[in-house]
Amino acid sequence: MEGVRVVGAVRVVGAVRVVGAGVAAGLAVAGALHVVWAVTPWPLRTAEEFADTVVGAGAGVPPAGACLAVAGLLGTASYLVAAEAGVAAPVGPPGSRRAGVRAVAGVLLARGLAGPVVFGRSSGRSARFRRLNVRYYSPLCVALGAGAAAVGWRGSSATNC
Repeated sequence: MEGVRVVGAVRVVGAVRVVGAGVAAGLAVAGALHVVWAVTPWPLRTAEEFADTVVGAGAGVPPAGACLAVAGLLGTASYLVAAEAGVAAPVGPPGSRRAGVRAVAGVLLARGLAGPVVFGRSSGRSARFRRLNVRYYSPLCVALGAGAAAVGWRGSSATNC
């Protein structure tokens, strides 16, 4: 019976590693996009198109400093999830990493679940942004947040693996 439990634990740890790697990769890609947006509206053609599609308001790309600050936060979140899932070398106290991953999960889940309400019709955001937010941006935040939550509560520090 003891062997069955070990196999089950191995499966959980393997799933946490896979989910953690996926969430960390998603956060890293989002961070890289924010670095790109510090200098260009790519993949969109103009700053106005960027504002309409990604921000939903304003006349252009946010200031470079804001883009780079968000990129730094996303990079930190990516590392925390990867380290807690056991796919990156851990640095710092396990409890701090775990708390960081749980904070990442909370922020992403809050953005994903509240996004359609906060950025709804009465928000003043463009119709294009509201449509993309409901179809893609908010669900992506929920998915990444749920994955980060799974890592934060079952990750390598939590399971002593």
